[in-house]
Amino acid sequence: MKIGVLALQGAFIEHIQILRGLGVEAVEVRLPGDLEGLDGLIIPGGESTTIGKLADTYALMSPLRQFAADKPVWGTCAGMIFMARELHSGDGHRDQPLLGVMDVVVERNAFGRQVDSFITPIDVAPFAGEPFPAVFIRGPRLVEAHGEARIIARLADGTPVAAQEGHWLVTSFHPELTGDSRFHDYFVKMIGE
Repeated sequence: MKIGVLALQGAFIEHIQILRGLGVEAVEVRLPGDLEGLDGLIIPGGESTTIGKLADTYALMSPLRQFAADKPVWGTCAGMIFMARELHSGDGHRDQPLLGVMDVVVERNAFGRQVDSFITPIDVAPFAGEPFPAVFIRGPRLVEAHGEARIIARLADGTPVAAQEGHWLVTSFHPELTGDSRFHDYFVKMIGE
C-alpha cells in the first residue's frame, strides 16, 4: 500500500511519520505525476487558501478531483476545508479554491485564533472504547453534512468535528499531532476495503 500526503504547505511530515510507523509506504505529493500509483491521499492541515492557490499554481486541481473520484482521500483541518463542497457563507472566504468533493458545509477558523488552540477527548463512532485526543488549532467547524456524508465524531457540546462520505474522510482537528494512530489506521483500513 502506498499513501500520498499533499506536501504543498502545512503539517505533512507528521502524517508521513505516522503512516511509516504503521508500516505503510508514504510519499510527498507536490505535482500531478506524484499521484500515480497511490492507493490513497491525505490533505493535511495548514492554511486552506494557500493550499488551494498552490494546487492551482501547480495544476493539481483537476488531477486531485480525478484521484478523489476513485480513491480514498482524508482531509485534516485545512484539508477538510479544501475538500468541502461549500464554505459557510458568514466566514467571508467563499472565493478560495476548493476541491469541492465532499458534501459538507464548513466554517473556517470556527474555534478561534492560534492562542485558542486546545486538546479535548472526543468519542469517535468507528472507535469503540477510549476517547480520541483531538488537537484543535484554528480548526474549522463542520456546519452540516448532506447526502451520503455522515458525522462520525462530535465534541461534548454536540458540535460535529469529523465526517465520512464513502471513501472520503474529514476531521476538524489534527490526529497527526497526537501519539494516537487510530485515525491513520482507520484510513489505511478504508483504503484496504
